[in-house]
Amino acid sequence: MAPLFRREPLHEQLAREGGLVPPDPRPAWQETGIHGMQRPREWDATFTVDVPGIEGNAVRWVTLPDGSLLVEDGPEGSLAPLADAVDQRVPPPYRARASRQVDDVWAVQAARIEVLELRDAPEGDTVDVARNGETTTLAVDGVPVFGSLPALEARGERESSNYAVHAEHLDGAFWEVRAAAL
Repeated sequence: MAPLFRREPLHEQLAREGGLVPPDPRPAWQETGIHGMQRPREWDATFTVDVPGIEGNAVRWVTLPDGSLLVEDGPEGSLAPLADAVDQRVPPPYRARASRQVDDVWAVQAARIEVLELRDAPEGDTVDVARNGETTTLAVDGVPVFGSLPALEARGERESSNYAVHAEHLDGAFWEVRAAAL
């Protein structure tokens, strides 16, 4: 809106009319932390543990249902003491990360995940299956393909008749799976 008692400079008028007015610097009242709504919980457990003998300063791993460890980032050495500390709080399968704080004290976070064994899965890193009405689609690494994966379709049907399932390859026949109703 143009000022009432003074003439608006031409560059401000053109910027306003062209939609180039900078965003309002005042806080957005619907953002997390301002209106009292909490952020959704990302981790099932957060704690510190004193574990000597682990190299490096940070590590990320997945523990499969059988208890085997898949190191995603960090030293390949023995993470068993860290994994044992997580196992006392979060049963496998889970995704965890840890970072060295001081000396042998590590901050650890872990979240449960769903893991399915898909022996008939196609080659690729991700698989998406979605059903909307009578249409079911399958995509591998974002590329639509023909066929079906009954195990992922069955997992989606546990959510709803219309669903989306996303699977990320972990190792061998093991896939991390997330499913949601549409």
